[in-house]
Amino acid sequence: MPLHNGPRDDARALSVNPFLGPANPVGDMTEAPPKHRLPASPMAPSTAYQLVHDELMLDGNARLNLATFVTTWMEPQASVLMAECRDKNMIDKDEYPRTAELERRCVAMLADLWNAPDPSAAVGCSTTGSSEACMLAGMAMKRRWSRRQSAPDARPNLVMGVNVQVCWEKFCTFWEVEPRQVPMEGERFHLDPAAAVELCDENTIGVVGILGSTFDGSYEPVADLCAALDGLQERTGLDIPVHVDGASGAMVAPFLDEDLVWDFRLPRVASVNTSGHKYGLVYPGVGWALWRDADALPEELVFRVNYLGGDMPTFALNFSRPGAQVVAQYYTFLRLGREGYRAVQQAARDVATSLSARIGSLGDFRLLTRGDQLPVFAFTTAPEVTAYDVFDVSRRLRESGWLVPAYTFPAHREDLSVLRVVCRNGFSQDLADMFAEDLTRLLPDLRRQKRPLTHDRNAATGFHH
Repeated sequence: MPLHNGPRDDARALSVNPFLGPANPVGDMTEAPPKHRLPASPMAPSTAYQLVHDELMLDGNARLNLATFVTTWMEPQASVLMAECRDKNMIDKDEYPRTAELERRCVAMLADLWNAPDPSAAVGCSTTGSSEACMLAGMAMKRRWSRRQSAPDARPNLVMGVNVQVCWEKFCTFWEVEPRQVPMEGERFHLDPAAAVELCDENTIGVVGILGSTFDGSYEPVADLCAALDGLQERTGLDIPVHVDGASGAMVAPFLDEDLVWDFRLPRVASVNTSGHKYGLVYPGVGWALWRDADALPEELVFRVNYLGGDMPTFALNFSRPGAQVVAQYYTFLRLGREGYRAVQQAARDVATSLSARIGSLGDFRLLTRGDQLPVFAFTTAPEVTAYDVFDVSRRLRESGWLVPAYTFPAHREDLSVLRVVCRNGFSQDLADMFAEDLTRLLPDLRRQKRPLTHDRNAATGFHH
């Protein structure tokens, strides 16, 4: 969550329409409440609703947000189930045993989906999202490393590509782990297995492989990474585990890329996480973390709490959280099954590949990826385009309601700025056609510019990872 400062120097109260009074626009006129202090007295629920509703009108339209991976549409039945469960505390497993049972079933389904050697022996839990799941996986890797480490002053390190999501940088900062990042080189925009192995030593707690980079939607070569680490073990005896951050791809590859070996079929993969609220097709926030077996998750990290009359094992960074998203995840698993998920993800990939091809045919842009792995693609302006840049394109698309992030790549490729489009369930072919038409319509104006107009690139987009 972002941090926010206290109230700005703005003493104005919220503006209240006289019609918002319960009955009489004059006699029941509601006093304007302050913005940064609690109101002195209550107001009618309809008035409070309208004030908040009106504040949110200028938010971007979630369905037109092509920056986010997060699910922006679910069936009405799922929304009803979530409303029925929003008052259930997920941590009260003794009080809400059926909700806990649905969580257990989801873990079992994912263990089977990700080819755990013995799905009944795999252990896992729901989380508030992939960020928490990554933190838990990182903690398990660090604890396993500390068990075999005898030097008291040794500093653990974690190897990963520079393209990792910011949660891994947070993990390293919060848990005092040295991040060792493989930079991008040339047209390689994610981790290189050989380069990753060169960064490993006896203090490496693990290597993170990303199944679906947020920068360009590409899969990292997890099988090649495991093979390179197998070779390292043969040469040096170092046995370094792999965690697969499948925030998005772990709910795409099992259905569309069944022959791609990236999961627990690889003995070196100790743990996998995913976001239920991304291509798991559930509203935020729910994530999942799974370990190959009990040995991969040190028992001392699991707290057994006698809570409300029951023995409750828990591994989490928080305690109370709603059960609604877990119930929605089980609903979606039950509703779609393998064939349903395959159809939904294939539709998203079809939209991504057709839209990327259409953008590539315009001549003004160069595609970095085509949406044939994650239904996500990145593109930049062609070398001969000098009148405008990707930041101008992002700004102009916003005028039509489209939220498309423009951003600069990290170390060794800071020269490369791109636009990225995320195609999710609900972003239909019709919407994609409208997007392409709006982009095409902008090009004549952009081509007539003398130079790019966006001076503050940091302010051009909200995407910073």
